[in-house]
Amino acid sequence: MKKLRISGFILFISIFSFGIMITNCTKKDENTKNAEEKPSVVTTTGMIADAAKNIGGNLIDVTALMGAGVDPHLYKASAKDVDRLAKAQLILYGGLHLEGKMSDVLKKFGELKPTLAVAECIPEEKLLGGENQGLHDPHVWFDVALWMVAVDAVRDSLVSLLPEDAAAIEANYTEYVAKLAKLHVYMKEKTAEIPEDMRIMITAHDAFEYFGRAYGFEVKGLQGISTVSEAGTRDVQDLASYIAKKKVPAIFVESSVPKKNVEALQAAVHARGWDVEIGGELFSDAMGDSGTFEGTYVGMLTHNINTIAGALSKK
Repeated sequence: MKKLRISGFILFISIFSFGIMITNCTKKDENTKNAEEKPSVVTTTGMIADAAKNIGGNLIDVTALMGAGVDPHLYKASAKDVDRLAKAQLILYGGLHLEGKMSDVLKKFGELKPTLAVAECIPEEKLLGGENQGLHDPHVWFDVALWMVAVDAVRDSLVSLLPEDAAAIEANYTEYVAKLAKLHVYMKEKTAEIPEDMRIMITAHDAFEYFGRAYGFEVKGLQGISTVSEAGTRDVQDLASYIAKKKVPAIFVESSVPKKNVEALQAAVHARGWDVEIGGELFSDAMGDSGTFEGTYVGMLTHNINTIAGALSKK
């Protein structure tokens, strides 16, 4: 009986010790996991996310709230978005009222954690719009050289977040801006293929003014800078008369804007005796599908200039 009690006690001690060992191992695994967790960086648009991913590399975890085909002017933050923003260590957004319906939410988070409007880091004299106390045009990413200023701000914010990894971030940044510089040259080369009198670009909304200024296009949008404003019948008729008079060969739809207005414009031009083609779909306020070439900033703009050059070069 005594021997049985001793054996039971030894078994109890063994089980107890094994339990402590398992608990300690679990705690160790949890601590290791926590130590390996990457800082969360949340962006609004894919263009900003692309810069953050390329510069931050595997040091950060990047989430873009707005995917392919999403219009940031009309986007409303969901409960899931707010939760992601709340858990983020850094928030990056466009600013200049690009995220119209999210502006208040983003400003509130700016009072709680590091939050940066990347386009607002560009010197005001380089921005379009703003006359008579109006709003600046937020579509700065269509001038690659100008977008590099916003990319600089992304780099600085990541260095502030991870100062111990500044060297790696700087190396990634250098590699990324080299790709952007090459893209800028390519955009100019493709533009040169288009006859100067054909460099007239008609799109669904007025998102391409920076593109026009940088690469030498006359740009007209059916809707205003923000898609919140609707195109009226007079807008369609006036633009149709302009297209017919100038014999513009092609107009363009956008991936993040409904096609119906551009199709109505095409019909109005036809009624004036000129057949204008829909030259293709451009990426304006959102990139292409994730995992595709067009789902990157370089791919987005490469697709656009190739589409534009192909459509406007036709006689």
